[in-house]
Amino acid sequence: MSIRAQETMWKQLFELTSFSSTSLQQQLRETLVNAIFAGQIASDAPLPSSRELAKQLGISRNTVVLAYQRLVDEGILTTRQRSGYFVNDEILESHVGQKTSATAGEGGQLDWPRRLKLKPSQQRNIVKPADWQDYTYPFIYGQLDPALFPINDWRECCRQTLSVKAIHQAARDRIDIDDPLLVEQIQSRILPRRGVWAAREEILVTLGAQQALYLLAQLLTDRSTVVGIENPGYVDARNIISSICTHLIPLAVDEHGLVVDQRLAMCDYLYVTPSHQAPTTVTLPMERRQRLLDMSARDDFLIIEDDYESESNYESAPIPALKSLDRNGRVIYVGSLSKTLAPGFRLGYLVGSPELIREARALRRLMVRHPPANNQRTIALFLALGHHDALISRLNRAYKERWQIMREALDRHLPQSSRMPVFGGTCYWVKGPPELDATALSLSAREHGILIEPGEVFFMQPDAPTNYFRLGFSYIGTDRIEPGIAELARLIEQQGSASNHCLVSNR
Repeated sequence: MSIRAQETMWKQLFELTSFSSTSLQQQLRETLVNAIFAGQIASDAPLPSSRELAKQLGISRNTVVLAYQRLVDEGILTTRQRSGYFVNDEILESHVGQKTSATAGEGGQLDWPRRLKLKPSQQRNIVKPADWQDYTYPFIYGQLDPALFPINDWRECCRQTLSVKAIHQAARDRIDIDDPLLVEQIQSRILPRRGVWAAREEILVTLGAQQALYLLAQLLTDRSTVVGIENPGYVDARNIISSICTHLIPLAVDEHGLVVDQRLAMCDYLYVTPSHQAPTTVTLPMERRQRLLDMSARDDFLIIEDDYESESNYESAPIPALKSLDRNGRVIYVGSLSKTLAPGFRLGYLVGSPELIREARALRRLMVRHPPANNQRTIALFLALGHHDALISRLNRAYKERWQIMREALDRHLPQSSRMPVFGGTCYWVKGPPELDATALSLSAREHGILIEPGEVFFMQPDAPTNYFRLGFSYIGTDRIEPGIAELARLIEQQGSASNHCLVSNR
């Protein structure tokens, strides 16, 4: 192979970039390891010298030397005197080679559709493009603006978990035990803010609120159980419960939240979001909360309260959680730090009777044993040092401003639309003109850099209304809200004009 061909090969193999979040040395090591185990580098062929490779890639020779030496220390590369660096044959011998693609045997191809008893991929879900952060107007719900996240405070907590002692503690098998400091912080700082008091044995840490809901569905329901769920309601909760329970009753929601009527008496369990109803964001008033608890005791059903977004009230103090009013142990409480900390950290908690938590802990052990110990300790320190309290205050100030700007923009550009009377949360639930197709609107909006969430998926019935959509404002900057709403209003008007034109043409 010519020298020029060799240079071209190595340049194509090592696509290093200074814009990556990892160092050039780490990129070089990762590329070499992947190429070695993929069989792209022959074991009997020497790697380029550190001087040659550095020159070809336009990087420091010291970077290449350090990368090579690290791989020698790890036994992936070996050195031969006066010959340079080579792939270590022993590493290749111990590495399982790539499998050849399976071919149909005498029995033919497997019939996976017949064998799969559950097909979650076929459930209706909220979807958004993977590159949603690149859109000009991302009215996406549930995402944290990086500019609001206290990176230095988080780094401080991460550094404390990187001591030798902390690493040893996190690395050992806890079996099913949660970090005691995190449980203490949930017990003494998180729950009391919602008026909830719980013993340690009544708290379980989960991988987000979704794992808590999945545990409850597995423990409490079967195909004969009747579960009431708000309609419109939280899509993931509906999908989780319906994967086990086939008797779901849609419960009406009005401008005050869940309608508390006799339909509830048919249920064994209710799933409710009283603080900010998902997706309408309305808050269940105190009178309905008390009536709901009274009915629960009288008609013998339990309530699963998802308090997913409890802190963000802008015109009044947050109403205490439904759990705080419960005197009969009929409310099972699900909480999450996704809306205040970050959704990617995947931390939630479940509060219930010791008997329920004991079984949930045992089931969680079968699934994941426990959430990663180092993550639990980092978040525990973040709470203990007061960073979370400061973050909540910062988020509330920022979200209140965005909430107000969006309300004014909707009043200005979409005056014919209607919104539920909300006092907080991080989104608006918008009802457009009757002829609006929000799904079609979302597709055309994407072409103009706007992301919205069509509302049809939140309804249980197959003939769901198509003129609802959700606008989140937790991620989008204040300067983009008003122009984004203005452009969206133009697209809605454009769709309406096209619909009227079709109606005239069909007459």
